[in-house]
Amino acid sequence: MMRTVFFFIMALSALLSHAQAPSRLRTELLEHTDRVFLDGYLTTLSLQEAGTAIERYQVAAIRSARPSFSWVVNSGASNTLQAAYRIQVASSREKLAKGEADIWDSRKVKSGHSVAVPFEGAPLQPSRIYYWNVKTWDNHGVESPFSEIKGFITARELDGKTAQYPLQITDEYPVKVKAIGPGSTFIDFGKAAFGKLRLTLRSDSGKDTVTIHLGEHSVNGRVDRKPGGSVRYTVYQLPLIAGVHTYTIKFRPDGRNTRRKANESGVDPVFMPAYIGEVFPFRYGEICNYIPPVTDKDIVRQSVHYPFDDGAAAFHSSDSVLNNVWDLCRYSVKATSFLGTYVDGDRERLPYEADALINQLCHYYADREFSMARHTLEYLLYNATWPTEWNLQPVLMAWNDYRFTGNKDFLEQYYDDLKAKTLLALKEDNGLISTRTGKMTTAFYRSIHFKGKALRDIVDWPQSGNAGNEKEQGGEADGYVFTTYNTVVNAYHYEALRLMSRIAGVLNRKRDQQFYEAAAGNVKKQFNRLLFDPKKGHYKDGVETDHSSLHANMFPLAFDMVPEKNIEQVAAFIRSRRMACSVYGAQFLLDAVYEADDAGYGLALLSSTGERSWYNMIRAGSTITMEAWDNRYKPNQDWNHAWGAAPANIIPGRLMGVTPAEPGFEKICIRPRPASLREASLKMPSIRGDIRVSFVNDPGVRFALQAAIPANTTAEVWLPFSGKKYRLLVDGSVQKGTLSGAFVKVDIGSGRHTLRIEDLSEK
Repeated sequence: MMRTVFFFIMALSALLSHAQAPSRLRTELLEHTDRVFLDGYLTTLSLQEAGTAIERYQVAAIRSARPSFSWVVNSGASNTLQAAYRIQVASSREKLAKGEADIWDSRKVKSGHSVAVPFEGAPLQPSRIYYWNVKTWDNHGVESPFSEIKGFITARELDGKTAQYPLQITDEYPVKVKAIGPGSTFIDFGKAAFGKLRLTLRSDSGKDTVTIHLGEHSVNGRVDRKPGGSVRYTVYQLPLIAGVHTYTIKFRPDGRNTRRKANESGVDPVFMPAYIGEVFPFRYGEICNYIPPVTDKDIVRQSVHYPFDDGAAAFHSSDSVLNNVWDLCRYSVKATSFLGTYVDGDRERLPYEADALINQLCHYYADREFSMARHTLEYLLYNATWPTEWNLQPVLMAWNDYRFTGNKDFLEQYYDDLKAKTLLALKEDNGLISTRTGKMTTAFYRSIHFKGKALRDIVDWPQSGNAGNEKEQGGEADGYVFTTYNTVVNAYHYEALRLMSRIAGVLNRKRDQQFYEAAAGNVKKQFNRLLFDPKKGHYKDGVETDHSSLHANMFPLAFDMVPEKNIEQVAAFIRSRRMACSVYGAQFLLDAVYEADDAGYGLALLSSTGERSWYNMIRAGSTITMEAWDNRYKPNQDWNHAWGAAPANIIPGRLMGVTPAEPGFEKICIRPRPASLREASLKMPSIRGDIRVSFVNDPGVRFALQAAIPANTTAEVWLPFSGKKYRLLVDGSVQKGTLSGAFVKVDIGSGRHTLRIEDLSEK
């Protein structure tokens, strides 16, 4: 009997040793609600202290009277799932530390939910500070300690809109300072960033005037004074006063991105907040007419960005070009976040749906951050831009928000606006939509919140310009022929209807779910009947033309509209057109290529060193993704456009294959498509914790994968296999798995796992 009790106690002690408190507590998707900023800089102040300070502090104020809570479940044991939780909310840190939850105590709730858990107490009051913590019980019977206490403050107006962080400033010093002549010094910060400039300089006479040149491009070791297009360059005169002093360059507002409603969509650009002031994108600088030696400590670039965790995501592979492309695109997400809203770069500083859609997907894989995407979508719903296709994209963005956060609040709040964004009001008798049949009325524009003069189909951008290598047609639309009923806009229309059906299902609106599902099915049927050319084996640009472009085929394939029997023909046509699209279109080209499981072609596009490639942006000298592949494809392009950063989501989401199989990563899908890539590793942030995947690939022989899965989730792993007979090992044990196409699928739980598949087919 004593021996039994002893072993029971030992087993219980071992189990309790794995009891870890929840971490990464989020209120309304924000983790760092207790941070206090002073004009862009983090401070040591608490929320309570900030309320009595004389300076103008900024905080992330929660705008909901009934916020949602999320946390990461932690466990040292494998296959751990949350079985229950308890949330406490109090009016002071001191009360909560003593276990006094005077605002709300959920008590023990039997549930596996650790994301988007609703606050169910009495509505919170505006301009108040609240504190909360949480504990969990897992499926092994282990009760965790309470988490650390997290504070948050509510906004003055609780309107339910997205809460956001203040913008942050990071001081950066040059990586290179070089004297280039008498009184002239060249400065290189290593990468471009939006920011301000602070210099500490000396003058003996107090009569000196220093010239400061700043820009994104250099030539022959100098700042390029005439970079062309919208590549940035500026110059300032700085009068010095006697002694050693620190100066800040006050950047002039640029009329191209600060004029109100100076665009065909009739909306304002996004303006810099007063607590930050105007910024300018630059990598290089020159200080001229200054004799004393300049050191890297004398020059500070105050880089402005949305709060960003540089260590949240990582990728490395055996292909150095692929690694450089990943670094370029991941950094572009941070660098272009300088307004706290996704914009089209520095030329206009306007949110566009197409930019935001790609930026959103990239941001999810680059950092554990969701509020900037949601805020931008909220803005775009009421500030629509002129391309027809892009007015359908908010439905796609809303679904992405739900897939990656597991939070349906946005879907519920903006449901009617999302319904209007399916553009069903433009439907004609043939089942397709058109902007040329007289249905774009004032009432229609009002329903989608469009303030401009007219919508028109865009397909890709720019639609005209220089041809260049690898293309027969000018512009980036592959010679697309516009007709009354266009293929690309109707592919988007189908995708919006399909996702609207899913959104209605999530919200338990069964009648709407059935309606949109039927509408999507009808569009798909008519689309394939009217637009697919059975003789050629691919799609036409429109009903009234025989011309077929890359775009008319990549969008239907990306949106799963192509019948199974026609996929290979369509994929072959897509390969024949090569990269005949813009950096924006490349997102959907790669989506289509990977949907067809054409991994070899996908890898070739990602790691290309041709002129129409991401590597060409690096070769041209940019450290942020460009608006176009090269200046000659869009002469007025800028060098800070995140819509060119598609590999930041394609590499982790398609090549490494990590996606949410269920909303909020309640279940993870890991479906790598390595092609000839020998080795790769990925660290990816998710709302449930870090996901880590690495593989070693010997094509046609064996494939070995290691995965670290966060607690309170499971994963389905698809191992690439194209043979007939295999041997599968999961954590050293032989398993059968399920053969599905060119993959073998197996389910795993949380924790660390090693999987290995060997091809035993007769050679």
